[in-house]
Amino acid sequence: MKIVRFVSSDGRTAYGILQQDGVYALEGNIYAKPRPGRLIGPRDALTLLAPCEPGKIVAIGQNYYDHVAEHGAEVPREPLMFLKPPSSIVGPEDPIVLPRQSNRVDHEAELVAVIGRRGRHISRESAWDYLLGFTCGNDVTARDLQAADGQWARSKGFDTFCPLGPWIETDLHATDVEIVARVNGETRQRGNSREMIYDLPSLISHVSSVMTLEPGDVVLTGTPAGVGPLLPGDVVEIEIEGIGVLRNPVVTQ
Repeated sequence: MKIVRFVSSDGRTAYGILQQDGVYALEGNIYAKPRPGRLIGPRDALTLLAPCEPGKIVAIGQNYYDHVAEHGAEVPREPLMFLKPPSSIVGPEDPIVLPRQSNRVDHEAELVAVIGRRGRHISRESAWDYLLGFTCGNDVTARDLQAADGQWARSKGFDTFCPLGPWIETDLHATDVEIVARVNGETRQRGNSREMIYDLPSLISHVSSVMTLEPGDVVLTGTPAGVGPLLPGDVVEIEIEGIGVLRNPVVTQ
């Protein structure tokens, strides 16, 4: 099932279910057996938004061996967590805005897990039971500020630095899916979720040992090698096998 969040022609924001012939109203609760209702209209007639509204964006750094190597870093002894603010979220086709404070802003293609149930101290064995599904994400990073600050809040927290979408795919066991980033049609990153240093169940268990995960929260699971700069006028696409393509143009302030 593909769950979308959209703005309808009359300006209302709602959740829906995308099927081959269009978007249907979502009946019931998004986190409790949602089902399709009436047909809203064709997908192209609706403006898609980021597919969820997380209270927390938990991101994992340096979770692919090749990405660790390209930055000359050491493999973390446990998952390396940081937070991005909800104000950094944008949806499909929304612009990524390059801030004046930075001279180097990079794309980072990431598989994103969407939490479906409240959980604390989740075991690795039960982690899958707490997931609603998966979406595409871009952990946009001001690389020069990341190096200068010594911590990552500013470099990863600017408005528009967390594109998510285009929808939540609920029928995906994302242990072996290809992750690709393209800029202006040129492939920059190509990896696979099976190459993670810490796998999905380990990440969910680790994060929940620190903080309660709530429905709608998201966990960005790390990026493979190939991160690179974005320039004004670029178009960046994050494509994840079994989900779809998240596309965003790049602009300046």
